[in-house]
Amino acid sequence: MAIDGLIILDANGRPIIQSGYTSFPPAYPLLHIDALNNELAKAPSSGIIDPIIYVASGGGGDMPDGSACCHIQVREMRMLASISGDLDPLVAFAFLQAFHDILQDYFGTVSTVTLKGNFDTVYQLIEEILDSSGHPLTTSPSILRDIVIPPSLLSTLLASLPASAPSVGRSGGPTSLNNTGGAFASPIPWRKVGVRHNSNEILFDVTEEMRAIVGRNGATLASNVIGTIECNSRLSGMPDLLASFSNPNVMAECAFHPCVRLQRWKREQTLSFIPPDGKFVLGEYQYAPPQKVVVNNLPIPVALKPNIIIGELGGSFTVTFTSRMMKAMENVKIEWYLGEDATGAQCTLSGAGSGVGSTGGAEGSWTFDSRKKILRWEIPSMHSSGSRVLRGSWTSKAQVPRPAHAFQIRFELPSYSFSSLKIDHVRLSSETYKMYKGVRMQSCGSIEWRW
Repeated sequence: MAIDGLIILDANGRPIIQSGYTSFPPAYPLLHIDALNNELAKAPSSGIIDPIIYVASGGGGDMPDGSACCHIQVREMRMLASISGDLDPLVAFAFLQAFHDILQDYFGTVSTVTLKGNFDTVYQLIEEILDSSGHPLTTSPSILRDIVIPPSLLSTLLASLPASAPSVGRSGGPTSLNNTGGAFASPIPWRKVGVRHNSNEILFDVTEEMRAIVGRNGATLASNVIGTIECNSRLSGMPDLLASFSNPNVMAECAFHPCVRLQRWKREQTLSFIPPDGKFVLGEYQYAPPQKVVVNNLPIPVALKPNIIIGELGGSFTVTFTSRMMKAMENVKIEWYLGEDATGAQCTLSGAGSGVGSTGGAEGSWTFDSRKKILRWEIPSMHSSGSRVLRGSWTSKAQVPRPAHAFQIRFELPSYSFSSLKIDHVRLSSETYKMYKGVRMQSCGSIEWRW
């Protein structure tokens, strides 16, 4: 089975770009657009709806018996993929994310104005990444840039030339069909031949994200750490790299870029690969803790102690946030949905053990989003083993308010790794130049804390 088609909707729910649904009647994509708009109309003010929406058959011989609309939100827009039959929805979401990454690589900012100003480029990209049968094709930005030229002043001028004018390549010289630097001239699909850089370097960004759910009694219900190794390669020629880790045993359930030689990883737990040119994701993994630590029950680096009293037309609360880390946290954000009938909130901030309240400063700042009905507490920087307290009250139009029974906590830990994974060495072969290697470790967390 394959993806039926791709649609991009603007902020008002109107389609601005749509792939060709060649195997379906014209009413089929309209059913998916209407299904998504109907769910958004019924959604609360927060605008949160299910990522997969069932679409009933509209009747007719060519209509599938049942289909689904998989969608993601990108700024003010919605990107949706129609699927039917036995296709795994995760395939559709992976395709939507890859398509969004490609648009971001081409245009920088993905918005309605950007897409409307580059209709021709977007439709060319859709033709290259999704065939007429709905199967994903080329999704590598480095290869697509040789097939679909990114928008620029040069490409705009070339488009205005008459058809009889000689074509000009990216280097400024005439192009020909036998050009050895073409997109499909290389024996390696993800890297073209003849790449040259003034400075040869490769940069690694290892990011680990903790996702966890904590029950109302403070016990961890589920937690795991997902790691991503991102690279930015600016190496000339055809470099063959070998990367070794100090503790590769912490990596489990690995998924690597096609450039990685899997047999060598299984045999030696080292990464041998010829990298694509530019930015790419080298691999993803799940942190496998030591045997004494239960899998999916890793220790949580923060603690939250909420004391909430719900009364008529509102309530009061005292929330204490504590860091259990020995290093500073950054960009701490705590969100609490106060219910669709919430009308406002008043809060004060203080450090633990201090009775002096403030509306901002070292304790952070708070805001109430009147549209999404979310109380947001932000702490730009929090020292090791510190605590902060948020006290306040909120009002509601409902006689009995119904706030969410969970807080959403997000934080960042620069230069830190939950798994203590380290890249030891990166060796270059098949090329004679000296290579610079840079490695940056960072971690973040996304925790649902129930009360």
